Amino acid sequence: MGGVRLRLTGGTRLTTSSTPARASRRPTPASLASWLMLIPCVIIFALFIIWPLGKSVSLSLHGSDLFGRPDAFVGLQHYRDMLGSPEFRHILWVTFAFVLLTVIPGVLGGLAVVLLLEQHIKGIRIFRTAFALPFAFSVASASVIFATIYNPAIGLANGMLGRFGVDRVGWLTDPSWALISVAITTVWMSIGYNVLVLSAGIGAIPTEINEAATLDGAGGWRAARFITVPMLGPQLFFLVVISTIQSLQGFGQIKILTPEGGPEQSTKTLVYSIYHTAFANNASDFGAASAQAIVLLVILLACTAIQFGVLERRVHYK
Repeated sequence: MGGVRLRLTGGTRLTTSSTPARASRRPTPASLASWLMLIPCVIIFALFIIWPLGKSVSLSLHGSDLFGRPDAFVGLQHYRDMLGSPEFRHILWVTFAFVLLTVIPGVLGGLAVVLLLEQHIKGIRIFRTAFALPFAFSVASASVIFATIYNPAIGLANGMLGRFGVDRVGWLTDPSWALISVAITTVWMSIGYNVLVLSAGIGAIPTEINEAATLDGAGGWRAARFITVPMLGPQLFFLVVISTIQSLQGFGQIKILTPEGGPEQSTKTLVYSIYHTAFANNASDFGAASAQAIVLLVILLACTAIQFGVLERRVHYK
């Protein structure tokens, strides 16, 4: 647009322009400080996220020599072989079964424990400590403990069954029980963390709400069902997402309790298959293992997106 001219008295002309002045693009000290503070985070993110991801994608598109070094470019051949393999379909089934056997009982079990702990029972603090203890155990320690419990000769599990006249069970040697046994161990390890998160959520519920419910006659389990559980929605949603990711990445308890993927590959999940393909028994097929890792990443992203798209809509944050 052109300028606007104004004629003043005395013949003086004043010319103004309707074009706004350009803002200075010179960085301010505050913006420079912000970028400088971001540099360490960007470097760490690039070194430990971006570069490994790019390396995995590159390895999945190449073959591997005897030493695991990438050699010939094979394109999507690893993915075609993997998706067309009956063994890989069995691995996916075992992986999803393991997720269902650990996430649902772990979250619901933690919720049940927290609701019980909120009851006015004498000595309840001792039970709070007891249920939080599994959170302090490492995966290796918990797996060794449960390996002893599942021992077919001297284990506590078969000892308890024997008292009721039930035959011994091959907890880790029977294909129909091996995955369930590993899942029980995983639930025991996760329930302590779930109890801590849900206890913090209950502590954040305003006392006025429970007092009003008590005055209206909604006490006990009725108040828990219609007040406590709905207000624990954010914590429950968080635990479902985190537990799903942890179950999909579970490895230590499977490796210790059921070496070689269990009897008849009954506990061979996708993460264990990646380890077995790349490292176990002097294997070095990093290309095929990287392809499986990329599939695992896609499954993780898909599960998280579905959970955010379906479950988060039912969560009330206020």
